[in-house]
Amino acid sequence: MATEAEIEQKIKDILATDFECDPERLTPDVNLFTDLDLDSIDAVDLVVRLQQETGKKVDPESFRKIRTLRDVTAAVVRLVNG
Repeated sequence: MATEAEIEQKIKDILATDFECDPERLTPDVNLFTDLDLDSIDAVDLVVRLQQETGKKVDPESFRKIRTLRDVTAAVVRLVNG
C-alpha cells in the first residue's frame, strides 16, 4: 500500500507532466480550478489517469466535491486503502 506522501507525489507528477502545471505551485491547498486553471475535461482526464495508476475504478461522484490537491490525495488514499 502506498503512503499518503507517495500518493500526493504521484498526483503532483501527473499534474506536472500531463497537465503542464508548475511543480512550484503544487501545494496541498492549491485549487485545481482557480489556481491551476484546470477545467471539467481536465478533471475527467485526471480521474482516468488515477484509475490507470491505481487499477481501481474511481467513482465520479466522489470527485465532484474535489477542489484542492489535498482533496484529490485524500480521495485516492481512500480508494487504494479502502
